Formats: sequence, C-alpha cells, structure tokens
Amino acid sequence: MKKLRVTVEGKSYDVTVELLGDAEAVPASGASTAPAPSVPAPVAGGGEDVPSPLAGKVVSIGVQIGQQVKDGDELMVLEAMKMNTHVYSPGSGTLTGILVQPGDNVEEGQSLATLEC
Repeated sequence: MKKLRVTVEGKSYDVTVELLGDAEAVPASGASTAPAPSVPAPVAGGGEDVPSPLAGKVVSIGVQIGQQVKDGDELMVLEAMKMNTHVYSPGSGTLTGILVQPGDNVEEGQSLATLEC
C-alpha cells in the first residue's frame, strides 16, 4: 500500500493505493518509497489469513467454504470511495473460513477469510 496526494480540479485528496504492477517503480517527486506488503501471517490450525487491503464494505463474495482455490483467484470484492477492490487468494489451497458477509464494513488488515494451504 502506498499513500499518495492527488489533486483534482484544484482540490487535494490523500489516498492509499495498492500497487499491482511493478513494485519497484520510481515514485513521483516528493513521494516516499514504502516496503512491499508482507505475506499474511499463518493463523491457528495451519491456515493462512486473508487480510483486507483497505477499509471498506464487502460487496460480493465469489467463493464458498471448502472450495479449492489457486494463487491469485478472486475471493471477494470490497468497495471504498465508490471504487471496487478485488481481493485475491494469497496461495493455493482450500478455503476453510469466510469471516465476513456482503454488506459488512471492514477495516484495513481485518481477516476476511482463512485458507488451508
């Protein structure tokens, strides 16, 4: 995640964005470089936590408990500031828990699901 200041029609907004492409891209003038996000920590039972990348509202969940997923499969969609953010599986395995429901408000870093690798 990277914090940026965006100016639209003369009004400045402080925003947090997720870099999806080249994490080594040169930042804009005045921007600081931040380390790449770490891999989510394992949770009890050997599962892997799937954290929320931002604060927002759960729009949809496209998986079910017990479903096999692959690294990079879309798990759910969050909405923040009228923009959708897709949450992807951090690894391959079986989805062992879904900890939110559509309509739930979530905080950045909150556990959304667990994955047994």
